[in-house]
Amino acid sequence: MSGRDFEGFTVVITGASTGLGRAIAVEVARRGAGLVVVNYARSAEEAQETARLVQAEGSKAVLVQGDVAKDEDCQKIVAAAAPTGRIDALFNNAGMTKFAPNHADLDAVNAEDFLKLYSVNVVGAFQMVRAARALLEAAPSPGAVVNTASIAGVMGNGSSVPYAASKGAMTTMTLSLARALGPRIRVNAVNPGFIDTPWFKNMPEDSMERLRAGAAAATPLKVASTAEDIAGAAVFLASPASRHITGETLLVDAGLHLGGASLSMR
Repeated sequence: MSGRDFEGFTVVITGASTGLGRAIAVEVARRGAGLVVVNYARSAEEAQETARLVQAEGSKAVLVQGDVAKDEDCQKIVAAAAPTGRIDALFNNAGMTKFAPNHADLDAVNAEDFLKLYSVNVVGAFQMVRAARALLEAAPSPGAVVNTASIAGVMGNGSSVPYAASKGAMTTMTLSLARALGPRIRVNAVNPGFIDTPWFKNMPEDSMERLRAGAAAATPLKVASTAEDIAGAAVFLASPASRHITGETLLVDAGLHLGGASLSMR
């Protein structure tokens, strides 16, 4: 049992208005976090719901609007944690994609797509670590960074070539930062497969049902993962139970990588 292993922790989560970010926020609050900084880019109403859920678990929630692609916004997000004098865990969960599932259609994406995705998925995560470094080092135990990468960065599948490339870059950056920032900061990544979240909110429901079924069929566990299924693994990497783990990329994909199947978005 994890119990209250985050008791009194200060936790910062980017992209926490919905999906995996929200599930992480609720989980760390349930485990006793003292302050949860909930970052969002645009979805204020949904972020407020995340804050409400965090507060219902007995933790304080602070909402901070900001785009992690902008360094000044990263500084603003981190500043919300500064009054506690520490950041025990930073979850770099903010991310974006361009849906172009036919990877053979090289005209479906362009340089601008790559730059947009990298600015959030890679540069944004780097800027958050840089902004939070002093407060992570000030934590009583080594501060923990958990990056939300993706199985797409391992297998080269997923919503588009730029997305897969950006998540591969995030995985490599996880290794670089883990090596550079020890011993006072641990850096790990969680690599989910399919997650049934609002990420797919613009997809017709019949297409979404086919996607869920395809995701389940492609995995040895025969399940389509939810955000809550992934959150426990992400939170583990920030918990005292993983205090001797750094530079790790944890596949949490219901075994998708074992079969080498790729999901169809159609």
